[in-house]
Amino acid sequence: MADPSGRTALLRATIVVVASGGLRALTYRGVAAEAGVSHGLVRHHFGTRDQLVAEAMEFAIDESLRGSNMLEQGLTAEEFAGGIESLADRESELQSFQYELLLETRRRPELRPLAERHYRAYREAIERQLGRLGVSDPELTELIWFALDGIVFKQLVDPADPASALRLIRRLISENSARA
Repeated sequence: MADPSGRTALLRATIVVVASGGLRALTYRGVAAEAGVSHGLVRHHFGTRDQLVAEAMEFAIDESLRGSNMLEQGLTAEEFAGGIESLADRESELQSFQYELLLETRRRPELRPLAERHYRAYREAIERQLGRLGVSDPELTELIWFALDGIVFKQLVDPADPASALRLIRRLISENSARA
C-alpha cells in the first residue's frame, strides 16, 4: 500500500540522519533535507522530536525484523544463524539508528521505554524462532540473544567475520533441538 502522507519517507530520513550523525544531529531541518521536503512537514506529521524518534524506532524494529529471518517459519538452525550473519551489512542504517538510540538512553532516561521495546521485540523474535526449532531452554535463548546482538554491533563498528561464533550457535541450537 502506498504511503500518501510521506510518513515512511520521513521515518527513513530520520534513520539516515541519526545513523550518520547520532541523535544529537537530529533536527526537523535535517530530516526534511534528507527526505526532500519542507521542515514544517516533519513537525506536521510528528509534532515533537520525541514522537519522531519513537515512531522511527518502531519503524526500524519492524523493518529490521521483517528484513531478517526471525519471523519466518520452518527454518533450520543453519538458516536461522545464517540470517544474522549479514544483518549489519544489509541493514546498517537501521541497526546503527537503533544502537545510537540505545546509547542515548544512558543520557536521556525518558527514552528508556524505546530501548525496552527494542530489546523485547528482538528477544521475543529469537525466543519464538528457537521454539520453532525445538529449543526451550531460557538460558540458552538468552545466551543466543546476547551473542547475536553482539555480533550485529561488532559488525557495525568493526566488520569482522562471525563465522566461528555462528558455527557454535548453530551447533548449540542443533544439539538442544535434538533433545526436545
